[in-house]
Amino acid sequence: MPAAAATGPAGPSIARFGLGTAAVGRPGYITLGRDLDLPAERTVEALRERTHALLDAAFAAGVRYFDTARSYGRAEEFLGGWLAARPRAAAESVVGSKWGYTYTADWRASGVPVHEVKEHAVAVFDRQVEETRASLGRLPDVYLVHSVTPDSPALTDPALHERLAGLAAEGVRVGLSTSGPAQGEAVRAALAVEFEGRPLFSAVQSTWNLLETSAAPALAEAHAAGWLVVVKEGMANRRLADRYATGPDTAVLREVAARTGASCDALALAAAAAQPWADLVLSGAATAGQLASNLSAAGLAVAPSDLAGLAVLAEPAEAYWRTRAALPWA
Repeated sequence: MPAAAATGPAGPSIARFGLGTAAVGRPGYITLGRDLDLPAERTVEALRERTHALLDAAFAAGVRYFDTARSYGRAEEFLGGWLAARPRAAAESVVGSKWGYTYTADWRASGVPVHEVKEHAVAVFDRQVEETRASLGRLPDVYLVHSVTPDSPALTDPALHERLAGLAAEGVRVGLSTSGPAQGEAVRAALAVEFEGRPLFSAVQSTWNLLETSAAPALAEAHAAGWLVVVKEGMANRRLADRYATGPDTAVLREVAARTGASCDALALAAAAAQPWADLVLSGAATAGQLASNLSAAGLAVAPSDLAGLAVLAEPAEAYWRTRAALPWA
């Protein structure tokens, strides 16, 4: 399992970065710029081909952690097919997936009232863990309850805890992903969950980026407890990409990027990797060019003074999540 490595003069190791499949496993998502990033005809085969190309490029670059979820359309299926066709990748890769959301968009990008439905119930786990196993061809190495908030029954349901403990006994690292302005509260609640006198969870995937830093103290506690800590949405659904970080509120990001010769997205991901509690930082690239730019973060060491200067970008958590919720599915 990947572990944190110090950021040295040349930047963080490529092993600190993973590839997420949310942007390419389904035709609709909230990442900015999808009209320019994806094929005009977003057929299953077109997105399968795009996903496999990105996985190949990431693996060739040295990435070994790949993230997916039941609700990412057919992303688990795409990843499973890629692993089945590439024995070396299957042997060397660490796969994380998530359960708890059901994909409901029926392969449509827009005009869908609800794209995914969340339910953290035992019956959903029982169904989705078997769907995940079938799609990937094996159990994932890391299996997370998707998008846990402080009121989630995943934190309190003893029957579900028994199921998750059984999965952990099979060698799967069990954890949770978080979203919303109370991410820190959810992480701390999960840290306190025990099954038969032992901690139940040992992994977390949370949103942290230069605009949304509120979960950092709780993630540091999780890291100190020995959890695997994975950063998602390090580019804030591409709000921190060069194409979109153009306003006065992101001027400091552009200034540091220009001075260091980095792209804005690489700088944003390198800033995430510079957090001492971050074991892995996910790229959500949808094109080969985006992936190459994202992974250039591995050669970028962010000076402490620049990290301190970039801290001014942080928004109140409630404001950040309101903006995110308003992003269109496209």
